Amino acid sequence: ARPAPSPVPPPAHPTYDLSAVIALALSEDAGDRGDVSCLATIPTDVKAEATFIAKEDGVIAGISLAEMIFNQVDPSLKVEWFEADGNYVHKGLQFGKVYGCAQSIIVAERVVLNFMQRMSGIATMTKAMADAARPACILETRKTAPGLRLVDKWAVSISFSCGHSSLLVLCPSL
Repeated sequence: ARPAPSPVPPPAHPTYDLSAVIALALSEDAGDRGDVSCLATIPTDVKAEATFIAKEDGVIAGISLAEMIFNQVDPSLKVEWFEADGNYVHKGLQFGKVYGCAQSIIVAERVVLNFMQRMSGIATMTKAMADAARPACILETRKTAPGLRLVDKWAVSISFSCGHSSLLVLCPSL
């Protein structure tokens, strides 16, 4: 049930450290104290399973990044995906699940969902624009969010990997 990893590796740039971006996102979310509500209410030995369910139709993107985040939070978490980056999903579809320490899942899930929602939105809109522009080509640009430039470009590349020939992806530049 576990599809192949993302058909598109993260874009590389000599000044971009994806692990540092993940660490910053986790730090912004939980700070140096961790998730205080979770720590106060859930014993450390409690195991849980959480499922990923599509809230809308669209192109899924960020699965590979989610794997990195879960691994950075707690390498013992088990993640299973039923779809791959670049697949089109429909509202209500369960496309993955994670199992392990409940506290770890809660710490990671908000950051995972924030990245996946952003990347899936970009991939979905890119597909829509590329389809609408056909036979013309859409060129992606540097107009991305600071700190998230390569994550945004990764989402565009994932959309391109779906076989949208009217999309031309340029090499990443900051």
